[in-house]
This record gives sequence, structure tokens and C-alpha cells, in this order.
Amino acid sequence: MTALLIGAVPLMAQDKPQEKPAEKPAQKERVNSSGGNSPHETTGAVVDGNRVTITYGRPYMKGRTVWGGKLVPAGTIWRTGSDEATTMITEKPIEMGGKTIPAGAYTLWTMLAEDGSAKLMVNKQIGQWGINPRNPKSVYDPANNIAEVDLEKTSLDTPVEEFTINVTRDGHIKLSWDKTQYSASFKVQK
Repeated sequence: MTALLIGAVPLMAQDKPQEKPAEKPAQKERVNSSGGNSPHETTGAVVDGNRVTITYGRPYMKGRTVWGGKLVPAGTIWRTGSDEATTMITEKPIEMGGKTIPAGAYTLWTMLAEDGSAKLMVNKQIGQWGINPRNPKSVYDPANNIAEVDLEKTSLDTPVEEFTINVTRDGHIKLSWDKTQYSASFKVQK
């Protein structure tokens, strides 16, 4: 009789209704840098059946002035993170700033203007390390930009110590650091 009950337990467990698993938050994971000092992260989301993934270095504020200071000087191209250039991968074509970005891998660059406005550049060259004209692996070439997108600027109530990029499920890329967030929207091409 005991053997019969023990054998029935797995069958009884199969009769339990299966609960639907909760939706997972947007993907974020730590990744290794290829030699820099900042922690690195991969973030992404599925938007209209298309996965957009961004891998970037996450520098800290450490009491320094971020936007318009030494970390992100106005009038200078920035690799949108630290160490190697920030990389974005999209599985399907997306549209940003009125431009089509085909499926593939790209680097993201940011240009801060003196007035605090900013643009996000999507560049088809990949593999750069920062911006150093003496190192051919780190040269940013604007001729390889496939989109230049005006970023929307908003103020944050609470400062963000470590530079953070988020890809939202409603189709936004958000760059948050210090008390400022810059964002750009995108949509998946059908």
C-alpha cells in the first residue's frame, strides 16, 4: 500500500494547475570588460517581438561634475559609457529619429551641446576603445553614423551615482547619470 501511494505522488503533482510565471523584468547582467576599470553591464528588452541589447561600461560619478564637466564635456563626442564603446544589437530593423537602423550591431555615441541638449549617434563601426586619435582602434568616424537622434532631457529627483542605460519595453533607450536622464524612442519596423 505504501509503495502504491509513493508511486501516485508524481501523478497527483501533475494534476495541479500550473501557474503562469510572472513576466521577467528587462534583462540586466554584469559582463566583463576587455581591460577597463569600470563595471560593465548588458541590458535589453523585447519590444514588439524584437530584442534590443546594449552592453556598456558603467563609470561612477564619485563627486565629480558629469554633464558638461570632465566626464562628459560639452562639444566632445562621448562613447556613452566607459572603456570600450557602447554596443547596441537589434535583431530586427528599428526606426530612431526618422532613420532606419537595419538589424545588426552598432556603437552608440553621445554629443552634449553647451546648452545641455544632446544627440545620440548610432554608428556602424564597432570595436572602438574610447576616443584616442593616436589609437586606430579608438577613432570615432562620424561618416559611419547611420542615425543622429535628438535626446529628450529630463531632471531626476535622486542622483544616479553609476551611469545607467535602460531599454524599456515601450521602445525607449534611457541614459541616466547624476540628476539627468536623456532618452530616445524607437519603434520596430514591420
